Order: sequence, then C-alpha cells, then structure tokens
Amino acid sequence: MSSSQHPVALEIEQLVGGSTRLLATVMFLPLLDGIFPALVLAGALDSAAGILQVGLLVFGGSATVAVILAEMDGSPREQATTVLMVGIPLLVLAAVEAAMAPTIASLLDMVIFERFAALVILAVAAQTASARVGELLPRPAVIVGLGLFASVDVGGLQVALVTNPELVARGVAAAGVGVGFALLVALLAPTLRDVVHLDRFRFGSAVALGLLPLSLLGYTFGDFAPLAVLGLTTLFALDPNAAEDAPEQVTTPAEVGSTDDHPLGSPSPQVPDGGKRDRGWDAVESDATDGNGDGESREPWL
Repeated sequence: MSSSQHPVALEIEQLVGGSTRLLATVMFLPLLDGIFPALVLAGALDSAAGILQVGLLVFGGSATVAVILAEMDGSPREQATTVLMVGIPLLVLAAVEAAMAPTIASLLDMVIFERFAALVILAVAAQTASARVGELLPRPAVIVGLGLFASVDVGGLQVALVTNPELVARGVAAAGVGVGFALLVALLAPTLRDVVHLDRFRFGSAVALGLLPLSLLGYTFGDFAPLAVLGLTTLFALDPNAAEDAPEQVTTPAEVGSTDDHPLGSPSPQVPDGGKRDRGWDAVESDATDGNGDGESREPWL
C-alpha cells in the first residue's frame, strides 16, 4: 500500500506496482485519460500562467510528489535519472496531442466542450482531496467522452491534419514544467522528506486544481488564483519539526526483516518489517496499530 496514502497514487499502485512504473503512470495519466487534450482544446495554455498551472498541477501534482518522496528509493541522482526516463517520452506524447488539438477542435462546439473540461478538472480535484468522494464521481475519461459527444459538430470537421506550432510549443512547455518540477523534487528529496507534510500538500493542491476551471470559464481572477493557492499550500505544508514529532512505530521481533508485503521489495535497514518510512507526515495506514494494539483513525477528508 502506498505509504503516502494519496488516493490517486494508491489506486494506481495497486494496478501497476513498482515505483518507476507508478511514477510513469501518474505523470502520463493526464495524457491517457484525456485531461491534457481537454485543457489544450479549452484554451488552458493560452497564457504563461496557464502553462505553469497545467504543468505544476496536472503533470507535477501532489500524486507525483507523493510517489517521489514516499515510494522511490535511491540517491537523488538515481531518482532524477528515473524522472528523466519518464519525462522525455512524456514531452514527445504531449507534443503529439497538442499537434492534434486543432483538428479535433474543428469537430467540436468549443463553448460546450469547455464546460466539460472544467467538470473533469473538478472531478480530478475532488478525487485527489478525498478517495471517498472520488468513488462517487465518474472517471475523468468518461466526462471527457461525454463532452466530446455533447459538443460534436460534424459540419465543421476538417479532414486534413491542422497543426499549430505555437500550440505544440505551449503543450511541450506545460509538460516540461511538470517534468522540471518532478526533477527538482527528486534532487531535493532527502531534505523534503523531513520537512514536507504530504497530506497537507495533497489537500492544498486539490484546492488549487479545483480553482483551475475558473480560468477556463473566463473568470479573470481565476488566471492566477491556482498559482496563489499552490504557493500558500507549499508554505503551509512545510513542517521543519515533522521528523522530530513523528510517532514511533512498534514492531515485534518476528516482523523484523520480513519483506513479503513490501511494495518496493527489500526494505532499508531503517525500515524494519517493510513498513512505512518515518518521514514526518501522516503516512500511517488507517488500520495501523499502536503499541497497545488500538487502531488509529484518520481524518475523513484524508
């Protein structure tokens, strides 16, 4: 189970397993489920602020941070190499999807589709904030599919491939921001693990992502609101005393050295029984037990 307890990362980890594959799946997900093409078509990359917001919140969101800090092992250089191995193909696919966007747009009524693009971002934000809420909402791919169906305009279809080099560059730039952010997190991982409260960052990022549709719907104050919230989230997620305040975990002699259930294989010497790393955040599973055997409960929104 994901030691970060991030709803999106946890669900994906159960399907793919392995930290590298998990990172690749998390970062490629916006390209595979239609979120990124929907944002491109809706005009989310029309400004520099939009490029930063999509890069930081969609590609380099809290799920990416959770995977790097809570799931990946190795030195910062090794983790950075893994990020680059995932990031280079990501840039290529982002360019391809951005290149196809004008052709797809010629088939759609963009006024209607922009509403569905806003809905899909709200759904992803809700799923990030709470796994319970996410279970009640349709998948982002389903919302995108409904948006395509509802906004289709066959009369405007252009059979020939229409490309916009500037739009392709913006798409690659947004993906590049996400890759660069992931690379920075990997390089600073040893320090960030001791000072970042992952659940605070996750919830704040969900709020920032939930504000992104404001810019899609034409609200002027929505152009910079997600970035402002993300900045405050980063500030509030910093907890220099987290490592000192982290609860001690009790293990029995029989549990020490067991690696059968550890998602990353053999645990490090500091993590007996393949348990969760003591990194100063709320990474204890909801069914974990303390020294007296009493179950610990997590806040409902976590």
